[in-house]
Amino acid sequence: MSKLQADLFSQQDNQELLKQAADFAYSYTKNLPKMRSFPNQQSLSLLKELNIPLPEASEDPAKILGQLNHIGAQNTVPYSVGRYFGFVNGGALPIGLAAKWMADVWDQNAGLYVMSPIAAQTESVCQRWLTELFSLPHGSVAGLVGGTSVATLCGLAAARYRQLSKLNWDLTERGLFGAPSLRIIVGTQTHGTVIKMLNLLGFGRQQLEWVECDKQGRMKVDQLPELDQSCILILQAGNVCSGAFDNFSQLIPQANEAGCWVHVDGAFGLWASASKQFDSLTQGVELANSWSVDGHKTLNTPYDCGIILCSDQDALTHALHQQGSYIQASDERDNMNFTPDMSRRARGIELWACMRYLGRKGIAQLVELLHQRAVYIASQLAKNGFKVVNDVVFNQVIIQCENDEITQATLKALQRSGELWCVGAKWQERSIIRISICSWATTVDDIDCSVATFIKAHRCALSI
Repeated sequence: MSKLQADLFSQQDNQELLKQAADFAYSYTKNLPKMRSFPNQQSLSLLKELNIPLPEASEDPAKILGQLNHIGAQNTVPYSVGRYFGFVNGGALPIGLAAKWMADVWDQNAGLYVMSPIAAQTESVCQRWLTELFSLPHGSVAGLVGGTSVATLCGLAAARYRQLSKLNWDLTERGLFGAPSLRIIVGTQTHGTVIKMLNLLGFGRQQLEWVECDKQGRMKVDQLPELDQSCILILQAGNVCSGAFDNFSQLIPQANEAGCWVHVDGAFGLWASASKQFDSLTQGVELANSWSVDGHKTLNTPYDCGIILCSDQDALTHALHQQGSYIQASDERDNMNFTPDMSRRARGIELWACMRYLGRKGIAQLVELLHQRAVYIASQLAKNGFKVVNDVVFNQVIIQCENDEITQATLKALQRSGELWCVGAKWQERSIIRISICSWATTVDDIDCSVATFIKAHRCALSI
C-alpha cells in the first residue's frame, strides 16, 4: 500500500475531517441570523489567500479545511435567512439540508439503477408526486437537472424532436442540416435563459416570433400569431420581475388545436399549482406538453435541483438518447433517460425528503406564505411613499422611487447596509428595485426591519 493510500484510509477510518466539517457547519448555521446580506470588503479581501500556487505535495487536510472554513464562511451570501430578496434563490429547508448531507456522504451517481437503487427510487417517487401535485397528464415523466435553464433545454429539445417528427423529419437520424424550419413563439418578456437555451439548440433570433406583452408582463392573447404543427410556444408561470402568469386557459387550447408544442417556463411559479388559492393563475397550465421548474426556489430544497416535466416521454427520451454497449439498463427507472447527463449527483434524495416532510398541505402553505409576505412588504412600502409597479399576484414585488437616479441610489444604499439584499432591473424602460420573497425563513419582523431599511436608504439617496 502506498503512503497516499494509507493516509486516505486513515482519514476515512478516524472520521476526524467529517467531525470537523460538521462542527464548522453547526457554527455557520447558528451564526446565520447575524450574518450580513453580502460580505463586507474586509471579508472579501480574504479571498486572495486562496489564490496560491498548486502545492507540490499533500498537505494537512485539517489545516486545509480550517482555512477554507475561515475564508469561505465569511464570503457566502446567506439565502436561508429572512431578508434575502435578491435573485429567486430560495432557502434550504432543514430536512433538505440534512438529507443532502447524508446523500453527499453516500456520494451516489444517479445515472442508472445499477449505479444507485436509492437514487432511482427516490426520483421515481418524486416523479409521481410532482405529476400528481401539478395535475399533469397521466404518464408524464420527470428528470432532475441543475436548474430551470437546463430543464428548459430538455423541454425544448423534446419539442424540437416532436415537432420535426410531425413534419416527417427524424432528427436523431438526419440531424438539423436541411431540416424543415420550426417557428418559435415567445413573449417579449421571455426570460433570457430561454433564449440562451434556444440558441444552444440551433434556433437563432430570426426564427423567433415575438408576441407583445401587457404592463404586467403577460403575453397578449389577441396578439398570438396563427399557429401550426411547426410551432413551439413558450409561456411563463411567474415573470422574473412582476411574477405575472400568462393566460394558460386561453393560449394553450389554441396551441393544442393547431398541433403546436407548448413549453411552460415555471422556474418558481409552477409551484402555485400546489395551492387552490392560485387557481386563477394556473388554470390550464396542465394542458402544456413540457414544464421546467426549480426545487431550490419556491420549494426551498438545497441547491441545485432543477426539474424537467414532460407529458411526451418518447419525445424526451429520444431527444436525450445515449448509447453505449457498457450501459447496463434495467427494468427499473434509469434516471439518465430523462436528463442530458449520465454522471450527476442524486438530487432526488433531498427532493424526496422535502416533499415528504411538507406533504401536499405543507407545500401549499409554503407557497401561500411567500405570497402573504410579498403582499405585506408591498403594502408597507406603498404606505411609506414607494411606488409598487406590479400587481402582487405571487411572490415578486417591483418598486420605484421618484426617478431612475433615486431608485438606483436607493438600491446601492440598501446593498451597502448589509441588512438585506435586493437587486435592480429594468421594467418598461425604467429602473426598478426587484424584491423576491422566496425563503421559508422570512417573517413579519423581517419585513418590518426591511421596510425601515428601505426608508433609510431612500433618505440617503435623496441627500446625495
